[in-house]
Amino acid sequence: MTDSLELPPLTTDTIWAIINEEIEDDLVNQLVWHYLGYHYYPDTQQWDTTHVDPYWKEDYPQPPNFIESRPATMKLTRSIPDENKQMLKETLGFKGYKIGELKPRLTRRATMANWLLSQMRILKLI
Repeated sequence: MTDSLELPPLTTDTIWAIINEEIEDDLVNQLVWHYLGYHYYPDTQQWDTTHVDPYWKEDYPQPPNFIESRPATMKLTRSIPDENKQMLKETLGFKGYKIGELKPRLTRRATMANWLLSQMRILKLI
């Protein structure tokens, strides 16, 4: 498990790196977990969910692997405010993947990228 100090900064460059598969899946998961409020303590090998919204904590007392879990990714999509659902397209100009590229892993990464971009707007980072 990576400590949050080693996470990439939440910037549009990081969002593009997620979309372009320049950041490993595990690190993308960890970035989302961090902004959901999950914190891992390596010394005790325990998750602290003190800052996790009950909306997440109830279904996921430990953070889900969004790349592997369709239900978790769907929940992530539903948690994006309506006005932020098209941010990849509207803010970054992301045109989506081509038909031959559409794979669950890539679409889930795009969902995670859009959720993170939405968090950037909520946190007033953009």
